[in-house]
Amino acid sequence: MADQPKFNPGVSLAGAVDLEALAHQVKAEPGQAGGAPAAGGYVIDTTENTFQAMVQTSATFPILLLLWIPTDDRLFPMARALADAVNAMNGQIQLSRIDINENPSIAQALQVQGAPALFALIGGRPMPLLQGLPSDDELTQIKEQVLPKIVAMAQQAGVTGTAPYSGDPSAEGAGADGAGAAAAAVVPPEHQEAHQLAQAGDYAGAAAAYGRVLESDPNDALAARERAKALLLARSADADVREVRAAAAAAPDDVEAQLAVADIDMIGGQIQDAFDRLLDFVAAGHKADIEPVRKRLLEYFAIPEPTDARLKAARRRLATLMY
Repeated sequence: MADQPKFNPGVSLAGAVDLEALAHQVKAEPGQAGGAPAAGGYVIDTTENTFQAMVQTSATFPILLLLWIPTDDRLFPMARALADAVNAMNGQIQLSRIDINENPSIAQALQVQGAPALFALIGGRPMPLLQGLPSDDELTQIKEQVLPKIVAMAQQAGVTGTAPYSGDPSAEGAGADGAGAAAAAVVPPEHQEAHQLAQAGDYAGAAAAYGRVLESDPNDALAARERAKALLLARSADADVREVRAAAAAAPDDVEAQLAVADIDMIGGQIQDAFDRLLDFVAAGHKADIEPVRKRLLEYFAIPEPTDARLKAARRRLATLMY
């Protein structure tokens, strides 16, 4: 951000691994005792397989990118402080953390020489904020001044959506040994193939694999949810958000255009907007298109928690429109 005071990193981590870095290396996984803070709330972990989809969502809400090494305990206070600040903003901005050791191509693309590095991402455009560990004053400046300014810049650019909430980050401490986080990460054996395909970015393959799980157990709610997410990403993860929204605005009577922009809303965490867009489309005199809308909404309905109040209202309205 050009008009922000320059940061003067207290420690440069650029270059080869040194003895000091080795001395600060921890073996615990994020969320485990002694490990880095776990993702959760409005904090996500991004990999090379999910990077493009994450960039696409920055056209819906602003993102703070933290390139780090989650086994270096020197970075934990910074990661924790940024997560707390972002979570306190209730979806105005998302924190996306990227392990540069596991995802070197992202670091290379952003011309990052070492960790930590911090970027703002708005509409797919990265803006460098910081290279190296900040001082306490610099970290305070980031939390109190820079983050609100990123949100304001995003709003000026028409990026006004809300980031999706991905669960309570405090759940990481369920048990002194981090057993709660470990249990949450366990993938059922019958889901392994589908899960691995999704992790590799093969969303169509993952959807098909989850479909086979559902053939064996139609009541597997987790498989239904993950299949719906995989179908969504297979269709629209690489879509150009601006083009999709422009096409929908130019063709308000085209059901495919409205379905496409509803996908963008769902990927961006704007669940209510996606529901309303399709339901309003039918209500506006497009009952002939009720079947593709119904099918898409049934996919969407599998994604939020069953207790989500938006589901009940949307289901009731869909039933009313069908009869």
